[in-house]
Amino acid sequence: MHYQQTMNSSQRKLSVLGFRFGMLGIILHVLSLFVASLGFNDFNGNGFSFFNFSLSELGQYGHSQLAVVFNGGLFFGSLSLVLFCLFSLQRCDRPLLYPCLLLLILAMLSLAITGLFPINVYHLHTLGIEYFFYFSLLSIGCYLGYLWQGARLAGNPPKHFAYQGCSVLSLLCIAVFGLFVFLAQVDSSLNHSGQAFYHGMMMIEPRPEFWWPAILEWLALLLFLGWSAALVWTQRPMRD
Repeated sequence: MHYQQTMNSSQRKLSVLGFRFGMLGIILHVLSLFVASLGFNDFNGNGFSFFNFSLSELGQYGHSQLAVVFNGGLFFGSLSLVLFCLFSLQRCDRPLLYPCLLLLILAMLSLAITGLFPINVYHLHTLGIEYFFYFSLLSIGCYLGYLWQGARLAGNPPKHFAYQGCSVLSLLCIAVFGLFVFLAQVDSSLNHSGQAFYHGMMMIEPRPEFWWPAILEWLALLLFLGWSAALVWTQRPMRD
């Protein structure tokens, strides 16, 4: 019997509330990104591209016409996912899920700070991006531990927050986030300032056709949203 069919009334309410807030958060993130990218024009009249424009540039006031849409999606979408995590904390079925969700809350708060303080507020913005990557990396690592811990316990695998293909998606996230953090610390050639490249996400013209820091940043964010959506989907209401 599926675990959702054995939940009591209180557990079912928590699951439904968590699912609704989680899906709202994912939708706000994706919708704001889609709308802002369609309405984007830089100072030279160029449209948006994931290959050579950064997250910071899409949310820069005075540079991106619909920056407020993107930043609002980051802020309110992240806060909705924080609520998902708070409801989900009350339904953990393995010890490692607690640090996973707590770190995910910190990652979402960091992403909310990134939207609340765009690149125009430089230091708070870059601080938000930096800690979003650190907390996300740690959260996904704890989630992998949650899955593998359950796999070693024969006959008692993790149930509440496990989904098909989760290990593969989590490993992809770990690889991309880990690469971003690693390169940000050691490869100063990826930007013109010589700093870690989340401190220099405004490209100096002429803009290259493919700008690897921006590509890696977007790939990490999109994979993270996919991983978060899959985590939220495990809490969907099931028909009896």
